[in-house]
Amino acid sequence: MRNFVILALLGFAAQLVDGALGMAYGATSATLLVGVAGLTPAIASTAVHLGEVGTTAVSGISHWRFGNVDWSKIVWLAIPGGIGAFIGAVALVGISAEVAEPLVAVFLFSLGVYVLARFSFRRNERPVVLRPIGKKFLSPLGAVAGFLDAAGGGGWGPISTPTLLSSGRMEPRKVIGTVDTSEFIVAVCASVGFFFALSFAEVPWNVVGALLVGGVIAAPIAAYV
Repeated sequence: MRNFVILALLGFAAQLVDGALGMAYGATSATLLVGVAGLTPAIASTAVHLGEVGTTAVSGISHWRFGNVDWSKIVWLAIPGGIGAFIGAVALVGISAEVAEPLVAVFLFSLGVYVLARFSFRRNERPVVLRPIGKKFLSPLGAVAGFLDAAGGGGWGPISTPTLLSSGRMEPRKVIGTVDTSEFIVAVCASVGFFFALSFAEVPWNVVGALLVGGVIAAPIAAYV
């Protein structure tokens, strides 16, 4: 019970940050599940993405109710993201744990450094000028972010959100809401990929449940923030 509560608090904190800033649920959760709980990268990413199916659904509905979603961009971002996530999930399972662990550790560490550097040293932001963002920009972004998200245990938000913010073509709240809502498709496709390559019995359902409970509670609060 104690472990369940701790994991639920982890899910709550991760979703609170992710829903408010458009990133960090997967990167935070996967890092702790691999580094502290001792799960293999494939099992940790599976647990994270199964939990995200529920949390991103609640998060998407909450962002929609607060008017934070640009639906015209969802399809071009989410569908390539889902395809990339499925491929990334299958690829991660196909790598041995001994090889995957250092690769995923380096990726998650680099992701953290990237996010800190991107937001720490950019003091003079350009004003937002609302303009269309084409599918030729959104689709490759979604595919790359989706693949890295599933293969590395996190990356959808840290890659998609700063990239869209840097374009200066969308309001920040619309960027965050759109990225979080489209992540539902990414989480579903990644989960299907993991089920395709893993045994159903290998999934740590207690971890999934704890992350799901904490994330679902935090999602509406984060969207409001």
